[in-house]
Amino acid sequence: MTGRLANKRPLLSQVPMTAARHPATLDRTAVLAIWAIALPAMATNVATALIGVGDMWIVGRLGDAPTQGAVDVGAKLFAALFTVMNFLKTGTTGLVAQAGTRSGPGEQAALLLRGLVVGLAIAALLLLAKPVLLPALLDALGAQGEVRRAAVIYADIRYWSAPAVLANFALVGYLVGRRRMKTVLAIEVCYNLLNVTLGLWLALGLEWGIAGIGWSSFIAECAKLVACGAIVLGLAGTEVRASLSRRATLSIAALRPFLSVNRDLFLRTVILMVAISALTRLGAERGAVTLAANGILYQMFVLSALLLDGFENAAQVLNGERHGEGDRNGFLAYVRAILWRGFAVAVLLAGLFAVGGGWLMSTFAATPDVAQETRSLVGWLVVIPLAGIAGFVLDGVFVGASWTRALLLTMLGAALSYAALLWLTWPLGNDGLWLSFAAFLVLRALFQLALIPNLLKD
Repeated sequence: MTGRLANKRPLLSQVPMTAARHPATLDRTAVLAIWAIALPAMATNVATALIGVGDMWIVGRLGDAPTQGAVDVGAKLFAALFTVMNFLKTGTTGLVAQAGTRSGPGEQAALLLRGLVVGLAIAALLLLAKPVLLPALLDALGAQGEVRRAAVIYADIRYWSAPAVLANFALVGYLVGRRRMKTVLAIEVCYNLLNVTLGLWLALGLEWGIAGIGWSSFIAECAKLVACGAIVLGLAGTEVRASLSRRATLSIAALRPFLSVNRDLFLRTVILMVAISALTRLGAERGAVTLAANGILYQMFVLSALLLDGFENAAQVLNGERHGEGDRNGFLAYVRAILWRGFAVAVLLAGLFAVGGGWLMSTFAATPDVAQETRSLVGWLVVIPLAGIAGFVLDGVFVGASWTRALLLTMLGAALSYAALLWLTWPLGNDGLWLSFAAFLVLRALFQLALIPNLLKD
């Protein structure tokens, strides 16, 4: 069996699952491992989201509306561009976690090198496409006049950070797969502090304006790369050097499974972004007030997703480890345990939103009409964390097991159902739009749950 698998160079996810070394229930140490990953991951996600907030705060001190609009456009541009590329971090995390219990540090280092090579190759393509891609993205975001001129200055500088960003995805994915969540949190906090400090100095102190904000993001990303690289070399420098010395590490045969996993994750992310774009597009057809209110509710959804995604990270690592060891009982025990704890936090969030969600959303409203519309959406603010949590956790389970083709198919099935629901619920107005989105989140989880038994058999 071992020889046949080695000759075919399988994905780690093809290791057979057996009734195993771990019991069907988890002990206290195993439960603590969930929180040891989930809590730092939540904090890391929020810290990462604050990057754009910091830039917007600094540019607000410049006192120029077109410049502030340009930073908003630039932040959305790079959020979209780099979110699509986040598959590199996710895929690396799952494979590294599996390798930790199946093959050991040597294979983990080899996976990191493959992630770095793939990331730098994508970055090279992005840089080659820059003369065409950057103007097209600015056009898609509707940047015109003074806003566009300022956005070009900011985006042109920050775009060159693509190699560092993609290399960092692979490095952070490796660290998460090795359960180094506190290290990742420390890196993200320092990165944010450096970004804000440099922004204040360059944009305001040296009066570089929006160019200073662009350069602060570029320098901070490069500094993050240096820090991540130094930490990884300190953690696994011997294994990395040994993997580099083996030609087979970066052979086409070795890269093919890695590329397959990341291709599926990339396509899944594209489908998800299209589904979210439909929410914005159809909301715009209901008028400016509805569009604004939906935008506020969507930002609340993003906030809850950032927090609940901590459990996705826990599932990626812990279920990846159990799957890499072929431990069916431990795998299923972690699925149940992470789901229950995720639901508990989702219920807590829903309760907080039920009590203060109307007030919270109204504070973001620009006009009384928008505030009134947001109050009518409080029910959906309560529902969405409950509708989304199972899908978030199961995303982590599927990534940890490298069931990425199945993950892609479940996303596609849910998206097609979502499209049908958007048409069927159109007469219900804006409530029909959010009903369809909530159903989309639930359907993803139901499709995933339906596939797990067969995936475990295979």
